[in-house]
Amino acid sequence: MARVALVTGGQRGIGAAISEALKAAGRKVVASYAGNDAAAQAFTARTGIPCYKFDVADFAECEAAVRRIEVEVGPIEILVNNAGITRDATMKRMTREMWDEVIDTDLGSCFNMCKLVWEGMTARRFGRIVNVSSINGQAGQFGQVNYAAAKSGILGFTKSLAQEGARSNVTVNTIAPGYVDTEMVRAVPEDVLQKIIARIPVGRLGRAEDIARGVVFLTADEADFITGSTLSINGGQHMY
Repeated sequence: MARVALVTGGQRGIGAAISEALKAAGRKVVASYAGNDAAAQAFTARTGIPCYKFDVADFAECEAAVRRIEVEVGPIEILVNNAGITRDATMKRMTREMWDEVIDTDLGSCFNMCKLVWEGMTARRFGRIVNVSSINGQAGQFGQVNYAAAKSGILGFTKSLAQEGARSNVTVNTIAPGYVDTEMVRAVPEDVLQKIIARIPVGRLGRAEDIARGVVFLTADEADFITGSTLSINGGQHMY
């Protein structure tokens, strides 16, 4: 029976590539999304992957969604915490609301989702969790103290939770993407984008599929000796 995989933020960009790659690998995939109903419906129509709408920063909404998924689809054995937002500003201009929104969505969601699937995974003695961090959580970035703090926090969260799950065959790992060719990155002014690419040793932006292949690898049944690790997929831009 195919293992059920939940990908948060799994219907656009990197998340969509992850969802599709896991499906191609034989997983029964469901994706979450926050607000764009039309995009979610189009994704489901194109891929056959069902989408569930809930706020990953809201524990009660996450709890209700996980219960519904497990009734309608099956026990969640693979979790990819991919959902995230940015609210960029320098410290001078950043508000407490901008800080809280990013911390709650990008880092708090990892707690919410892991908490809700953890007991089932450990009881069944199988689980694969991948938390998506960022090169900016490793190296920092001007104007992103909230985002960098959240993505850096994921690294410590992962290493600690991995120790708790190791004896139960529940692995917890991180993927830290570099700059990937998504709508968000392509919105950067062309001169800035070229400067970014110039700092990437392989000479190009990443592709969403590059990240997805890493997720497929880390969530395989055979990947049971890899836990608490960070896989940096950044073209050599930051060797961490």
